[in-house]
Amino acid sequence: MTSAARTVSAPEGPVWRSHAAVLALGTFAVGTDAFVIAGLLPDISSSLDVSVGAAGQLVSVFSLAYALLSPVLAALTSRWSRRTVLITALLIFAVGNVVTALAPDYPLVLASRVVAAAGAAMFTPNAGATAATLAGPEHRGRAIAIVTVGLTGSLALGAPLGTAIGNAWGWQATMWFVTALALLVAPVIALRLPDVTVGGPTRLRQRLAPLADRRVVGVLAGTLIAFVGVYLPYTYISAVFEPATGGDGGKVAVLLLVFGLAGTVGNLTAGRLADRRGPRAVVIGATLLLTVVFALTALAHSSYPVAVALTAVAGIGSWSVTAPQQQRVMALAAPGTEPLAVSLNAAVMYLAISLSSVLGAGLLDGAGAAWIAWAGAAFVLAAAGATALSGRTERAADASAPAAPAQREAAPRTP
Repeated sequence: MTSAARTVSAPEGPVWRSHAAVLALGTFAVGTDAFVIAGLLPDISSSLDVSVGAAGQLVSVFSLAYALLSPVLAALTSRWSRRTVLITALLIFAVGNVVTALAPDYPLVLASRVVAAAGAAMFTPNAGATAATLAGPEHRGRAIAIVTVGLTGSLALGAPLGTAIGNAWGWQATMWFVTALALLVAPVIALRLPDVTVGGPTRLRQRLAPLADRRVVGVLAGTLIAFVGVYLPYTYISAVFEPATGGDGGKVAVLLLVFGLAGTVGNLTAGRLADRRGPRAVVIGATLLLTVVFALTALAHSSYPVAVALTAVAGIGSWSVTAPQQQRVMALAAPGTEPLAVSLNAAVMYLAISLSSVLGAGLLDGAGAAWIAWAGAAFVLAAAGATALSGRTERAADASAPAAPAQREAAPRTP
């Protein structure tokens, strides 16, 4: 343990759950900002006098900035109290969204998304790591799952509500809504979260050490391929299902609500299945399911009831990939580098979102919305194949690796 780390005994009873729930409020705010843009693209396009594809680059810039800044900011703030990091992250995030709401033109809106992404990149990985530390080894998985529920909740409630607000009062009102969420959560964290420092490498080079393991790189590559496929149809959901919605923002909001609710179910179910069947099997099954769903989307995207059904299944499949991929990369990481591997996995996810936005814009302008769904199907099918091929090396790692300390010992309990 580094000198910067302070040992934290696992809280008894429901205390660790309350800590994780507080952090989930923050991931709800951050997730709402990340996901709501997909439902506002037509309004943003009209307001800023740019194409829908150009408006979609707001998602790309946010995601790319998150991916690049996450390991850098983690290194710079590694010796800070986690409470300080989380509060600072929410304040930076709020400033970025205020500038977005007030920006008069497209370039400044793009720049402001980088600021908001910096705050998100500081908050989300630290929220999961802090929840795990406070919960202790025996409750770590459940604590992270609670924090993740904030993200799925942002899909189920935050993004549809934000979309509805944008449709009623303009997309800038949605940015003010997200800002208010962050500013409401910051004082709750300040008052409720214990002051804890999580030990770990302080240099950026040390934080990238898991990339020296080819098996870890293989899993990260699978994450990249899978989430390019997942977010191609999601980012441009308003365009993909435009024949079904007729451009009605209310109907798009319903699709986002369905995706989020189904995603919550998928997230919780995938965790149980991963414990029983193994995370790799869950990822393969989910990506194969998504292959079928996206192919059907390309063929039958003009009926609204069909759109609702396909969106529900897509939500289940999409959020059945996230947690199992984290489990896979943690299992392969060298002892002591598991949190670093997870943070890199999160960065790769956001890089995938950025790439999907760029690719989707090109497909939308050059080939049409149906090809976005076909491309999504191709990517998730490739991810299923890559995951299947990686099975031998992962089984070898499982057989040769000693049990992690967190698995061998129960969390220390306070008397």
